[in-house]
Amino acid sequence: MLTGSRAGRAVSERLRGEKMAEQARKLTEAEIAEALKSLPGWSVEKGKLHKQFQFKNFVDAFGFMTSAALVAESMNHHPEWSNVYHKVVVDLVTHSLGGISNFDIELARMMETLVQRVPNH
Repeated sequence: MLTGSRAGRAVSERLRGEKMAEQARKLTEAEIAEALKSLPGWSVEKGKLHKQFQFKNFVDAFGFMTSAALVAESMNHHPEWSNVYHKVVVDLVTHSLGGISNFDIELARMMETLVQRVPNH
């Protein structure tokens, strides 16, 4: 089982191997709506992709954030987020494009992959 930063490194290494060849591209409302179908619990709030993750405890929440940080850094695409005890609130938007981009969707998908590796999330 991969946990904490080991899980983040594994996903990050996979991502580096694929090298985000695409440029960031602002998505249409229809593209966002389609992407949300495969992102359980995600919504659009105030023009940003939004989700609140809940974990068993602070250690699991912080471990998830550590893993996600490694992925975000490898993408050079960083979330707006906060953590209080067992909750992590994430907002994703591409400021340079003034909206939600393909990079935000990809980072949300990577976060979904990571959260599946956290026991009892």
